[in-house]
Amino acid sequence: MKKDNKKVIYWLLTGCLLIFIMVIVGGITRLTHSGLSISNYKLISGTIPPMSETEWNAAFDLYKQYPEYQKINHQFTLEDFKDIYFWEWLHRVIGRFIGIVFIIPFVYFLIRKQLTKPTIKKSLILMLLGSFQGFLGWFMVKSGLIDRPDVSHYRLAMHLTAAFITFAYTFWVALDLIYPNKKQIDIKFRNLIRWGLAVLLLQIIYGAFVAGLDAGLLHNHWPLMNDGTLIHESVYIEQSPLIKNFVEGKSGVQFVHRYLAYIVVGLIAFIWYRGKRIKKNNIQSNSLNTLVIIACIQFLLGIFTLIFRVPIVLGVLHQIVAFFLLGAMTFSLHRFSK
Repeated sequence: MKKDNKKVIYWLLTGCLLIFIMVIVGGITRLTHSGLSISNYKLISGTIPPMSETEWNAAFDLYKQYPEYQKINHQFTLEDFKDIYFWEWLHRVIGRFIGIVFIIPFVYFLIRKQLTKPTIKKSLILMLLGSFQGFLGWFMVKSGLIDRPDVSHYRLAMHLTAAFITFAYTFWVALDLIYPNKKQIDIKFRNLIRWGLAVLLLQIIYGAFVAGLDAGLLHNHWPLMNDGTLIHESVYIEQSPLIKNFVEGKSGVQFVHRYLAYIVVGLIAFIWYRGKRIKKNNIQSNSLNTLVIIACIQFLLGIFTLIFRVPIVLGVLHQIVAFFLLGAMTFSLHRFSK
């Protein structure tokens, strides 16, 4: 049987879809403040949720021992607890399912000798990325179980960014198999797209900072953060030294995320403009057109999400389109790579 066949491609694309679904559920989990509802980690037995009233009460009693219940949700009933438990449980179950979907077919393809050596190496990297992502999830939750009723925004950013990178790399490996033949390209233009990807990843990190600090719940104005001058009214000096305001202060983090969005859109528009001046095929042309359209949609979604103080629907949509934007950037880079 031919190596790196369609079955292998479908396997990789299925992984991309599952990661996409997991990020959506993760976004809902964050927006509903459900992430700390399951305070213990059980790899196998944790797959089955509480099935009886006794088990539910035991899970609820465990939740009561931690800061989120004691400082924020002390008015919760068992039914309230079940609501937030569901999203965190679903998020973890999907993570386990992704592991199964990656490992079992990989072993099957390996035994049937349907993978080339380069694909085997790339698949092993995917396994490492997936395992690291699972570790980061546990590492993130642990930060909210000690003395603060919320997870570290740094760890949240690590967890979310790792998921995006895992998706992008999985998509890249699939594209390598879908488009095995590549041609000589404009090196400067390829490097421009690489810069675009790097800035987009930085924006994704700051999006996680905004989510982790709930920074989207203040300065709900646009185009300025408040009704006054840009710096004076938008970046309040919350901490010293000054630089900490831009990584730990709510105002500063939102400020960076807002104006980095202009840079991302401007850079993508420049990529599109430069792309019009070089020789390319239809797929390459369509990839750039799609990229600039998604960037504009994401920019508008960001504005509405902020103005309406991050409702769950808009918050999730904003994260979904960020995923599409990363996918479009990855596809464009791949199509213009040598």
